[in-house]
Amino acid sequence: MKRIIRYSVIGIIAIALIIGGAWYWYNGKYYPSTDDAYVGAHTVEVAPRINGRVVAVNVSDHAYVAKGKVLYRIDPTTERLAVEQAKVKLALAQQQAAQLAAAVTAASAQVAQAKVQLANATSKAQRQARLVKRGFTDTQTAQDAQDAEAAARAALGLSEARLAEARAQLGKSGNANHQVQLARVALQMAQVKLADTQVKASCNGYLSGLKLRPGDSVTQGQPNFVLVCDSQWWVNANYKETDLARIHPGQSATVHIDTYGGHTFKGRVVSINPASGTAFSLLPPENATGNWVKVTQRVPVRIEILDPSPKYPLRVGTSAEVSVDTLHTPAHATAP
Repeated sequence: MKRIIRYSVIGIIAIALIIGGAWYWYNGKYYPSTDDAYVGAHTVEVAPRINGRVVAVNVSDHAYVAKGKVLYRIDPTTERLAVEQAKVKLALAQQQAAQLAAAVTAASAQVAQAKVQLANATSKAQRQARLVKRGFTDTQTAQDAQDAEAAARAALGLSEARLAEARAQLGKSGNANHQVQLARVALQMAQVKLADTQVKASCNGYLSGLKLRPGDSVTQGQPNFVLVCDSQWWVNANYKETDLARIHPGQSATVHIDTYGGHTFKGRVVSINPASGTAFSLLPPENATGNWVKVTQRVPVRIEILDPSPKYPLRVGTSAEVSVDTLHTPAHATAP
């Protein structure tokens, strides 16, 4: 009886080992998994576009902010004065353009007057020439009429030159005038800088590392804190290179975040990194040595989380475990 019990126990253990081994082989073949995975999201390093002194901070660290929310304000005094100055310069440019347009009008009137005078002088010269041929006037009078015609023609040429100069100085008229356009662009740039005194959130998300206080000085382009956008979440899973032949973009996956051990997130393979994790590291491994040992490399695979939930808030950099379903590959999945 003891022998039967002993053999039965051994048989049950053997069957359990066979089933466990088969289950492990099946899952390893069709559901490759890794616990070398970390949560990621789009992050924005919040930095001002101008230099200045902070006068107000409207948010606190770790707070949730909506897109367009004013995070902090920079002293706008200088930028506001620059806008007023640009407005004055625009008004002066418009006034100058109006004066140049009036000069063109005056020059055009002078040309018209010179043309009339030339026509009159030409008519007199022709009449005097006919009278000379008939002997009704002397030659000097006819010569004076011709000289008057020449002077009127020269005056017309001078008026036309002045008109061309006035038109060149004016360029285009009205709002199309180059000086007016230049002043208007300068005004727009000043208004943009004034708007930049309000640093706003570029997406919905959470703040991290906020230490600004009123009175602090900020520098253009230098980040002050980070905004973690919550519109899209993913997991960067570092798979062994031996698993990549079965993993394709479009395949479904399951994600377990270590923070929420009992909750499963749905995922989808988005992309596979074209290089291993060590390929572009600061100190890549040097294998051209006599004691080289082959090590299985890991390649980052991006898994998009399809069902993030406010009940289970995700955090960048936290650990996760990922399993990819390679058995039920959808038709739209693409091979690498």
